[in-house]
Amino acid sequence: MTYIKPHRLIAAIALCFVGLATAQDAPQRLPTTRLTAGFHVITAEVARTSEQRAIGLMHRPTMPPNEGMLFVFEEPGQQCFWMKNTLLPLSIAFLADDGSIVNIDDMQPQTLDSHCSKKPVRFVLEMNKGWFDKRAIKPGAKITGAPFGN
Repeated sequence: MTYIKPHRLIAAIALCFVGLATAQDAPQRLPTTRLTAGFHVITAEVARTSEQRAIGLMHRPTMPPNEGMLFVFEEPGQQCFWMKNTLLPLSIAFLADDGSIVNIDDMQPQTLDSHCSKKPVRFVLEMNKGWFDKRAIKPGAKITGAPFGN
């Protein structure tokens, strides 16, 4: 049996916790899908699991202009989002099963304000703040792509 000195054991355990804390503060990278809004092409990371959805776009200092994150839920419901640990200002679009936009809201970084869908939805798309407005994309417009069956 190998004997480990207590101070070395404590140092090794502390190092493990530092590694875990650092990993939790790192932005996640998820598989992407191609979406379109009219003639605008979006590359969206897809958050499908509850853990992926909970982390979302947290801890990202920047995001390219035509990239975002699509949140996919198992069942339609009122979906609410906040911006805890999210460094970027974002615009959020709540989407019906066919990809039509139910409502859009702008969200400020690192706030706990709730931003909710006006109707039950299964899909939510986050983009850089102002992305929808700059392209005159409003509620009723349609996002297309594989997740919506088109």
